[in-house]
Amino acid sequence: MSAIERMIEVNRSYRSDGSIGKHPTLHLAVLTCMDTRIDPERALGLEPGVAHVIRNAGGVATPDVLRSLAISQRALGTREIAVVMHTDCGLRGFDDAGFRAKLAVESGRQPTWDVPGFTDLEVAVHRNVTHIRHTPWLQTDAVAGFIYDVESGHIEEVAGTS
Repeated sequence: MSAIERMIEVNRSYRSDGSIGKHPTLHLAVLTCMDTRIDPERALGLEPGVAHVIRNAGGVATPDVLRSLAISQRALGTREIAVVMHTDCGLRGFDDAGFRAKLAVESGRQPTWDVPGFTDLEVAVHRNVTHIRHTPWLQTDAVAGFIYDVESGHIEEVAGTS
C-alpha cells in the first residue's frame, strides 16, 4: 500500500464533529519547518482550532508565507506570530544556487523561487522575525522567534516580541 493509499484508508474512519471554527482561538500563527521531527501541535500544546500552523522548508518567511500570514491576520483574526526554526535543519549550509541549477538542468526550466539556506541558526531566526516585522501589511507588535531542539523537543526564545 502506498503512502497516499494509506492516507485515504485512514481517512475513511475519520469523522470531524464540525465544532472547530475557522478563526484560531489563541489568535496565534506559527511558522515552522516541514521537518518530520517537529510535531508543532504536540510540542507547543496547540489543540485543533487554536492556531494556524504554516510549514515550509526551513520555516522561512518566504513571499507565500507572508501571504498566508496576511490572510491569517487580516481575514481570520490572528495577532501574534511565532517563528520556530530548529536544530539540525537541512537548510543549514544549503547550496541554493547549486540546487536550482541542478533542477534547471534536469527539468529544462529555471525555478522561479529560491531556497534561502543559512549558516547561523540564531541569525536566521532573527532575520525571519525582522523580515516579518518589516512587512507593511502585517500587524507585527507580537512576533517572536524560537529555536526548537529536535533532540529534546524544547524551544528557546531567541528573538522576543519587543
